[in-house]
This record gives sequence, structure tokens and C-alpha cells, in this order.
Amino acid sequence: MLGNRKINLAIYHLVICLLFISCQAIRTTYDVAEGTVKTTYNLSKFTVKSAYGAGKLIYLVGGFTFEVVSAPLSWPLTRQEIETIDGLPPKEAIRRNKVKKSPYVVNGRRYVPMSVEQARDYQETGMASWYGYETYRQEGGHMTANGEAFNPNGLNAAHKYLPLPTFVKVTNLENRRSIILRVNDRGPFVDGRIIDLSAGAARKLGFYEQGTARVRVEAISAEG
Repeated sequence: MLGNRKINLAIYHLVICLLFISCQAIRTTYDVAEGTVKTTYNLSKFTVKSAYGAGKLIYLVGGFTFEVVSAPLSWPLTRQEIETIDGLPPKEAIRRNKVKKSPYVVNGRRYVPMSVEQARDYQETGMASWYGYETYRQEGGHMTANGEAFNPNGLNAAHKYLPLPTFVKVTNLENRRSIILRVNDRGPFVDGRIIDLSAGAARKLGFYEQGTARVRVEAISAEG
């Protein structure tokens, strides 16, 4: 049974590569502690180029697929309340690629993200909410705090202190549903909340209608 699963996964990766002009895959395995049980996730990273030369990244993590597309600098930030990143205007910091773990300022308050090493052991329980509803009603797209195109229906999340990006496992403690998300934005800047999810992620975890849920957040990789 396990052999068949590995064969099916290999075939799936091959099909993805054949669909595009160019495709490179780098697989790295990360471990995340969950109580006394050690869970291993495979992280596959594909660089995809179309016939027109436009490129994007595709990550496969724990059975979930993530498409990463850089947003044009002309797009507004999802978190327009961010005043500076690494002492620079937000878009200038994004252009210089100075956002992964750089301090940033929101409404006069300075936030200092954790290091990649600290993030590897990160686990926290608290309240989650979701954001991005306003982006459905506005023309054009929005940019996350690390320069990616925000997808309100995707598997994305915002966190105040994790390096950008970081892959996390989020479990809704009210119904025990779990998914893996890509943290690529900052927030929530509301007291008592530890993570903001996209609307799509909130639907998958079953708390879209109620707006908030008590969750457990566990880092898988801060090197995505």
C-alpha cells in the first residue's frame, strides 16, 4: 500500500512537470514535533515557466498545493497600515527583498519577527480569524507583506512574528480539522488573535461563517 502511494506521488509530480515548458524540483524533508509524535512532511518546490517566459513557484507540502506569484509593485498592500519594513517604505523593502524577518512598524508600534531558527520550534494555541473580504469588491489585486499576490480563496495566512514565508499546520480545535497554510502576510493586529487566515482557508477549517475559532498553529518550515 505504501509503495503504491509513493508511485502515485511520483506520477503526480511527473505530470505537473510535463504540463509546462520548464520545471525544476527540489525536495526537502522537515520534521515538526507534535507532542510525543514526530510528523514528517515532504516539501517539493517547482520552478515553472510557461511558453511566454512568465514564471511562478509551486510548492507541494503535505498533500496541499501552493502557487506563488509575485505581485506588481503597483498593487496596494493588503495591510496598508504597515508604515515601514526594515526602516524603509514597505514597497521599497519588498523590492529589495528585505522582509523575511525584518522589523516593521504598524500604527507606531514596532514588531520584531522571530528568527528562522526560533520559528522551527514554534507552536502556539489561540484564536484565529480570517481577512480579505474587502478584496473581492475591489478592482485589481492586492500584495501581501512579502510581495506575493494575495489570493483570498487560497491557502494563505498572516502572522505578526513568523518569518515570511513560513509553512504552518493549523488545527481547528473545535472540530479537529487540520490544513497546511503558507504564511505570507502580517497581522492580525487585533488583541487576542494569533493568526489571520484567507477566506478560503477559513472555509476549509470550518469557521468562515462564525468568523473566529480556537486553533493550534505549528511551524513546518520557515525556508519556503
